[in-house]
Amino acid sequence: MEISVMPDITDREHITLAHGSGGTKMHELIRAEILRFLDSPELARLDDAAELTIDEHRIAFSTDTFVVKPVFFPGGDIGSLAVSGTVNDLLMKGARPLWLSLGLVIEEGFPVEDFRRILGSIRRACLDAGTSVVTGDTKVVGKGDIDGICINTSGIGSILPDISIRGSGAVPGDAVLVSGDIGRHGIAVMAERNHLRLRGNIASDAAPLTRSVIPFLEKFGGAVHALRDPTRGGVATTLNEIADASSATIVLDEASIPVSSQVRAVSDILGFDPLYLPCEGRFLAVIENDATSDALAFLREQAHCTDAVKLGSVTEKSPGEVLLTTLSGGRRILDMPSGELLPRIC
Repeated sequence: MEISVMPDITDREHITLAHGSGGTKMHELIRAEILRFLDSPELARLDDAAELTIDEHRIAFSTDTFVVKPVFFPGGDIGSLAVSGTVNDLLMKGARPLWLSLGLVIEEGFPVEDFRRILGSIRRACLDAGTSVVTGDTKVVGKGDIDGICINTSGIGSILPDISIRGSGAVPGDAVLVSGDIGRHGIAVMAERNHLRLRGNIASDAAPLTRSVIPFLEKFGGAVHALRDPTRGGVATTLNEIADASSATIVLDEASIPVSSQVRAVSDILGFDPLYLPCEGRFLAVIENDATSDALAFLREQAHCTDAVKLGSVTEKSPGEVLLTTLSGGRRILDMPSGELLPRIC
């Protein structure tokens, strides 16, 4: 896939939080600046992980940096999030996660007790994911130079045989599936950050997806055209990325969108759209329509995805857009967000 380079952006503005949101500003930054200086065929595909070949072995390689605030939130912390985020990016390329690196940047004065708690979360998440930390680096910076702790994880995985998954793989007729209810991570972090006490104790869905994705791909991999985890920018932004890369139209059914009653209630009160809230333990699958029923049954019964549903379909070739069929029967466009909805969310 060829990526067109956008006009220079930094000659007329500074970097803002919106440039890290996952929306249009971030895509402008990547395409107009990063790809202009660091162009390569693997990077230009803008998949969650790069596919590389070494001595005829196909591997996936990914990296991510985590700056979530607060570092502890209901359902997880920055440590478990750092493992899950990179492991899931490897899985979205159809790879079995094997090894991780761990880079730690710690602010002077950070409590040792909190550091130990984070390391324990990292260890548990690695065990859950079936991977391990094999190399790393630690830096301590002065008080006030960063906000507590930042973590970078990079990962290497082995791509499953006969799997060809890419963000540009959606074709008309495909179905779009989601592995569970959406928006939990965004609401959980936002509530903890703002000291909100919510009924129902909404917890982040952050988790490595190895136990769900690997069996799913072993069973249906030949029918899967694209996989993505809807992190920054949520489901709507992630599907816009797929639609744009695939030059296709994706149509969602509002009645099918799985949102828990607690997330729905908080979103309504605070004015959030769950489709734009980040998830850290869900995945989207674009799959051949004929395989939809069997795939959903498998996900629900054997892959720990009891709330998996069909969200919509890929309908036609187009410049790339996502539409929502509303409960009233109308249609509206789901654009990428242009600003920053929830800063420091991952």
